[in-house]
Amino acid sequence: MALQSINPFDGETLESIAPHDAAALERAVGAAAAAAGAWAARPVTERTAFLKAAAERLRAGRAELARVITREMGKLIGEAEAEVDKCALVCDYYAEHAERFLADAPVESDAGRSLVVHQPLGVVLAVMPWNFPFWQVFRCAAPALAAGNTVLLKHASNVPRCALKIAEVFVDAGLPAGVFATLLIDAARTEALVADPRIRAVSLTGSEAAGRRVASLAGEHLKKTVLELGGSDAFVVLEDADLDAVVEAAVRGRFINAGQSCIAAKRFIVVDACAEDFLARLRPAIEALRPGDPLDPATTLAPLARADLRDELDEQVRESVRAGARCLAGGGALDGPGWFYAATLLDRVAPGMPAYEDELFGPVAVVIRAGDEAEALRIANDSRFGLGGSVWTADPVRGEAFARRMACGAAFVNGIVKSDPRLPFGGIKDSGYGRELGELGIREFVNAKTLWIA
Repeated sequence: MALQSINPFDGETLESIAPHDAAALERAVGAAAAAAGAWAARPVTERTAFLKAAAERLRAGRAELARVITREMGKLIGEAEAEVDKCALVCDYYAEHAERFLADAPVESDAGRSLVVHQPLGVVLAVMPWNFPFWQVFRCAAPALAAGNTVLLKHASNVPRCALKIAEVFVDAGLPAGVFATLLIDAARTEALVADPRIRAVSLTGSEAAGRRVASLAGEHLKKTVLELGGSDAFVVLEDADLDAVVEAAVRGRFINAGQSCIAAKRFIVVDACAEDFLARLRPAIEALRPGDPLDPATTLAPLARADLRDELDEQVRESVRAGARCLAGGGALDGPGWFYAATLLDRVAPGMPAYEDELFGPVAVVIRAGDEAEALRIANDSRFGLGGSVWTADPVRGEAFARRMACGAAFVNGIVKSDPRLPFGGIKDSGYGRELGELGIREFVNAKTLWIA
């Protein structure tokens, strides 16, 4: 069945793209395996020169690539442009630092000389999502390629043109044949690839269900995995916070990409002392968001990426309201073409409601009230997810102490949770395991091998 590229703004089918047949898939996997040895043998500086070239291609094609992202996935054009910029940044980062990260590490022992060397694993299968269709790929591929692995991309089925454009970037950068390739295949054939002995590791960003399935298959075949799964990040507001600044950050942190971000601020946990003031500022800011054509710079609320995602979100909101949550703004799909959902504000959210227990992947701000700081911390950690979180306070020392006790992979004080090429990124609990980015990210898909020399 052909892969459909559909514009979320108006539901128009942009193009139908034929998937790879069995012969094409075999050629791609065989080429990646065949290229692995020569690619690994190149000096790090040669490998990273291709990343520098890819960064140049990304910047040169920024306008075109951003437009492809917006038309196929639906995000605001300014956010799409920023995504392309960030991909170039991560290529530059590993081009500059990979040699140091992968350098031999001498260790004192009973040997005449002993050291740890970092060698690539081989072919890495990258199973990537649609919500940041370029960034999620490049933050995986850049360190994996720099480390000397070859990469096969299985992208989400609703962003096939983005997947092909990413491959074009690497081809235009001069990357040797077989070192990076896009596979246009469905989930069933992806599972078969995990079992293929030529593939040595899997990196997946996606749903909990997908993560559990891939981890199970990879474990059966004894393959390394990195999983970046869902999140329900806490955004904790203490009574001494600057509410005007906090609300501005809250709107950006929740409604970026129409709320379709694993690290979006999904649970606003606000102490009672400032809850009413916070809501009085937050509600009009949410109501001011303007839905429209995401290619129009004046639009501030993008559509959701697919109709089924909008329907699932709507049911979560309605069930939470039936259970006692108060809907102060929005609360339903918008009339007209496209897959728009109103910017929504839910108050008095409590345990047992979908808005408390589950990840709401869309433009819905959830407010949970806490009696004091101690209760706010308990609520923040009362989640099966553990990707990121933030705390907002006038006292940075207090904020750091709070952040250290948050059960998540990244805790921010007076800042929106974000990924940064310089810092490791990943979660705990049902948000997955392993790390991307930074020095830890490039070390995930290498063999840290001991050399002992008498």
